[in-house]
Amino acid sequence: MWSVARRPRWIAALFLALGVAAAFAGLGQWQLERSFASGEIVTRETETTVPLVELAEPQGPVAAAHDGQLVSVEGTWVPDDTLILSGRYHDDDPGYWLVGHLTTVDGAGLAVALGWSADEAEVTDAAAELAAEASAGDVVALEGRYVMGEAPQNSNFEAGELSAMAPAAFANLWSTVDEAGIYGGYVIADGPPAGLTQIDAPPPPLEHEINWLNIFYAIEWAVFAGFAIFLWWRLVKDAWELEEHERQEAAAAASA
Repeated sequence: MWSVARRPRWIAALFLALGVAAAFAGLGQWQLERSFASGEIVTRETETTVPLVELAEPQGPVAAAHDGQLVSVEGTWVPDDTLILSGRYHDDDPGYWLVGHLTTVDGAGLAVALGWSADEAEVTDAAAELAAEASAGDVVALEGRYVMGEAPQNSNFEAGELSAMAPAAFANLWSTVDEAGIYGGYVIADGPPAGLTQIDAPPPPLEHEINWLNIFYAIEWAVFAGFAIFLWWRLVKDAWELEEHERQEAAAAASA
């Protein structure tokens, strides 16, 4: 068959098929780019502070639409439930988080990330100061960003260290049981304790919806490009089969 394909006629046809396929591929690329360019940017009003009680419920998951929302909450600190998480990064520097246990005025437990430091001793000192303040039982008002909790890591418990910000796991470590349950997410508080650094809590990135109709058109053009090459191959094969058939008939006639 390739003896037929190497003839000038079919080589020219191949270049034509490749040109058509390239044009179809270019149209497919254009449709693919349009699928992103024409998609809608989904914005969420995460930068308007709302009461946490209006946004989430204890013992429930954090809805994707509420992840990263600025919230306000009131409650009292539990003195003996302060935790220190290791392996937490700030500007690519490893360090520690100070995490407090806040019992809201509605009786629900909430994990609050208060601040970061590269020095564990500084976090330990801040934890002691927080415990001293919590012993007074005063109601505090907090604002911060409500974030989805992380998955627990059993290896941390086995090694005697904590690194995952997992409120579900903290329930087994806190000394006080919250009657209304525990929030599935946690709050990164604004304004760290003295000696600690504010934990980074940027707004959630904008979501971009893809135009699936343009994606479908791009796939169609890719199919058309492949069909142009297939059509050339099919025509060459048909020409070769026709010549083979004529050659066999001529050979049969000569031998008769």
